[in-house]
Amino acid sequence: MKDVGPSFAAMDTVRFGLSVRALRRRLGWRQVDLARHAGISRTAISRVERGRADRLTIRMLRTLADALGARLDCRLLWNGEALDRLLDESHAALVETAVRWLTSLSWEVATEVSFSIRGERGSIDLLAFHPATAMLLVVEVKSVVPDVQATFVTLDRKTRLASEIARGRGWRPARLGRLLLVREDRTARRRVSAHAATFAGAFPARGWAVRRWLQDPAGGGRGEIPAGRPATSGDRTPFSGLMFLPGTPQAGARHRVSARSPGVVVGPRVSRVQETSAPNARLVR
Repeated sequence: MKDVGPSFAAMDTVRFGLSVRALRRRLGWRQVDLARHAGISRTAISRVERGRADRLTIRMLRTLADALGARLDCRLLWNGEALDRLLDESHAALVETAVRWLTSLSWEVATEVSFSIRGERGSIDLLAFHPATAMLLVVEVKSVVPDVQATFVTLDRKTRLASEIARGRGWRPARLGRLLLVREDRTARRRVSAHAATFAGAFPARGWAVRRWLQDPAGGGRGEIPAGRPATSGDRTPFSGLMFLPGTPQAGARHRVSARSPGVVVGPRVSRVQETSAPNARLVR
């Protein structure tokens, strides 16, 4: 048999097999039952449980985990924490772009706002407040979108707690919106396209609609969440937007600004793109 599976040199295939067997028995299934639910052969199930998961593809293992009600967590490791630092650099660059953009539009912005409320803990990438309209905005920044459902659940939870968090900072929001910012690349766009209906329901505002609303939260877009009411992923009443942000620009590319990039304003019927400036912008740490 040709080995079409991934390299599992660092994977404890024996423990993986024992885990599959334990979950299968917990469900009261035979190997043939698990094979039927997972859509793979009983022989493959037997091979996994005997510590030979390295003979299956990642897709097959994920299907097997799904059938058991479990989740396959496949991670790439490199030079200790060096890979985490590389990923953090990409995320930090996106956050910096978003902060400059929002502050140029007269939003007050707090970064990495941690919270611990009634046992719920976490951190909001950007929490922004528009004093003129008392609008509060929860911003989730993603350099990648690895788990669509987890992204929605996390943002819903942060949105639900945002007003209380904001009041603790001295802000008094009357309305609430949310924005998902994703790094611009082909993989991210394919990921969103693959779940187009789900993203459209959760984040109906896109592109210029998001820009208009951020410039004028009182009249630039449709609806927002009353500060006392939580949002859900299927709620189309609140302002919920998604935008793609460019990654770190390459050297020498600063004069080739795309009209699709945030932080720029294109006048009506004018082809020249002018960067916005914000001499009085405020960043709240």
